[in-house]
Amino acid sequence: MEENHNNQFILIVASLASFITAFMGSSINIALPAIGNEFNIDAVLLSWVSTSYLLAAAISLVPTGRLADLYGRKKIFAYGIVIFTIATLISAISNSISLLMVSRVLTGIGVGMVFGTSVAIVTSAFPLSERGKAIGFTVSAVYLGLSMGPFIGGILTQNFGWRSIFVASVLMGVVTTFVTSFIKGEWAEARNERMDYVGTVIYALSLSMAIYGFSLLPSIQGAGFILGGILFILIFVYWEIRFDSPMLNVRIFRNNRGFTFSNLAALIHYSATFGITFLLSLYLQYIKDLGPQKAGAILLAQPLVMAIFSPFAGRLSDRIEPRIIATTGMSITFLGLLIFSFLNQETSLIFIILNCILVGFGYALFSSPNMNSIMSCVEKRFYGIASAMVGTMRLIGQMSSMAIAMVVFAIIIGRVEITPQYYPNFLSAVKIAFTIFTALSFVGIFASYYRGNIRKNTNH
Repeated sequence: MEENHNNQFILIVASLASFITAFMGSSINIALPAIGNEFNIDAVLLSWVSTSYLLAAAISLVPTGRLADLYGRKKIFAYGIVIFTIATLISAISNSISLLMVSRVLTGIGVGMVFGTSVAIVTSAFPLSERGKAIGFTVSAVYLGLSMGPFIGGILTQNFGWRSIFVASVLMGVVTTFVTSFIKGEWAEARNERMDYVGTVIYALSLSMAIYGFSLLPSIQGAGFILGGILFILIFVYWEIRFDSPMLNVRIFRNNRGFTFSNLAALIHYSATFGITFLLSLYLQYIKDLGPQKAGAILLAQPLVMAIFSPFAGRLSDRIEPRIIATTGMSITFLGLLIFSFLNQETSLIFIILNCILVGFGYALFSSPNMNSIMSCVEKRFYGIASAMVGTMRLIGQMSSMAIAMVVFAIIIGRVEITPQYYPNFLSAVKIAFTIFTALSFVGIFASYYRGNIRKNTNH
């Protein structure tokens, strides 16, 4: 009974953390124009209000996941929530763009600590028979945060100013910190090992260069930074193989088809789907002449369906082989993306909403079972790293998806303001981007299926 009570607190805390980190990532975008006006900064510098946060989160995910395995997942999670809350408070009271940028980096580090440990704690606490359901709730909370972020953020910014978004996040951070104090126990199955600081630095350099390169595409400089990032990744892998206590034990990918292909499927899925909202928001406003509010309301259909069905999909993966459910979800997503690749001026709004629902359902069927599959493929001492890898695949996939969309736009439309005379080119670019996403998801179906049967290959 006491264990069940403790697990309830764990699920509440993990869900709260999943919601607020997703909320912070999505809500601030709606406030960027207001931030730009107050500090009088250009669009490039303004974009780094979001990019710096994502970059810091991506870099910190795997190292803090390793620290959690070494020193305690609850401890690193709690520190992460505190850092997130304090840094967000600094963002709320920032009187210069420099201070705001520093606070956003610190917020990203806190998010990395939280996201790299929350799923690991859930996996550690819940038995295999209940793990999928529990993970499903945390995934659902992520989608709720992503869907409600722009909506709530818009209301707060319009009525109380952009700082109110950070104040609201601070309050949620305080509540999460309080509830965390009720969690009993600790999980650190790799206590006797040591931290690889050299590997951590190489990893940070590789990811920083690659992500910064994506932000510069399609320029030559962007390609150069990406190639530099790939070079450092190769150096990182070489170092990790030789080091006796690596930051990221690359051997967990070796002879572990389930873990490797589940992560690959996650990377492909996020790369194929994250750009959907971006493309459709532009399509609805330019081609369908809808206002931001109406366009946003239509786009709510997808994340709401994701939030509703994720716990169901997670629970189903406790009873049925996860790859079957996840592959079915990837296949449905593929169908939805294929339909979107035929968008034209005459496509009805009802049809778009229905297809958003279809994609959302496919997304829900994929995400929770895939996460369950990843966490079930590794030993307990690697739970923190495995959880962090999921987060890393998600962030890299999201940035890759946006990079694909921007490169297509740059080639088809060029660096011009999208006016009615460019609408035919814009529509062509949207169709091409969706076609690329469709092709990616088709490859993802095979990656998802090829992972093999998880339940036959694990005893933990």
